Amino acid sequence: MCEDVQHHGCGDSRVFVSQRPEVRADGHGAPVIAPGVGSLASGACRAPVSMTPLDLWLSRSIPMCLLLHSLVLMALCLPSASTCPKGCTCQRSESPPHGLNVTCSMSRLKEIPPDVPPDTQLLQLDRNHISLVPDRIFHGLRMLRRLNLSHNAVETLGEGAFVGLEGSLEVLDLSHNRITNVHKDAFVRLKARVLVDNNPWHCDCALQQALGGMAHNHEAATRVLCRSSELRDQEGQPFLAVDADLCNLAKRTTDYAMLVTMFGWFAMVISYVVYYVRQNQEDARRHLEYLKSLPSKPKLPDEPEDISTVV
Repeated sequence: MCEDVQHHGCGDSRVFVSQRPEVRADGHGAPVIAPGVGSLASGACRAPVSMTPLDLWLSRSIPMCLLLHSLVLMALCLPSASTCPKGCTCQRSESPPHGLNVTCSMSRLKEIPPDVPPDTQLLQLDRNHISLVPDRIFHGLRMLRRLNLSHNAVETLGEGAFVGLEGSLEVLDLSHNRITNVHKDAFVRLKARVLVDNNPWHCDCALQQALGGMAHNHEAATRVLCRSSELRDQEGQPFLAVDADLCNLAKRTTDYAMLVTMFGWFAMVISYVVYYVRQNQEDARRHLEYLKSLPSKPKLPDEPEDISTVV
């Protein structure tokens, strides 16, 4: 016999007792199997079933685990507001590798935000007031593919400006800035397509070496317009318009300057020697005149004459 206990509030407890099927005889004497007869047994209110500590812990921990799991999924799928730089908007990309698209355009930024999320794949910093690209500022952005720094006030680019982006960066936009000089290793090992047009470039050996170290150097060089140059006839012309080796030109200029400096030192030494000799001659002449002006003592008859010679 099996019991099924049902609780209906306090003070009422009914037990449904299921009995085994009974065999009865109908009016013709044939055996008939009757279903089990159920009876409701009512009695005193039974004590509630007590829960063990394990059951209590499970009943409370399962909802908490589900809530924690949901929060983790939300944190992974949506960028937190604390990870997005101030003045920027962050949006998860729908295409692989599902990095962040960080947009800081027209945010009146004066410097590059140092707290850019490390999983950023697109960083828009255009149309701000950024004047400096610090060394290693993008070092931790291993997923960055596109970097837009156009329409800013950048004037120079140092050696480590784009360190850490050699393997991931595909497009670097530096157009419409105030760049005049770059370090010769500013773009070294950078595989990205670089846009450098509309900058007041000073064409010198460092720029020639910097463009030579770029993967797409020919395309970038065609967009460089020399505002000033080591060669007068190259001013106002495209960088590739004048076929000249600016590094050899600088070397020759250095050699000429060194020769001029050495000649100047040599002339100074010769002038000092001539002055020293003439000064000694003047002193010797004055000394001789002084000796001649001294009164001579009378000579004795048998005293030999003294002959003094001054050279």
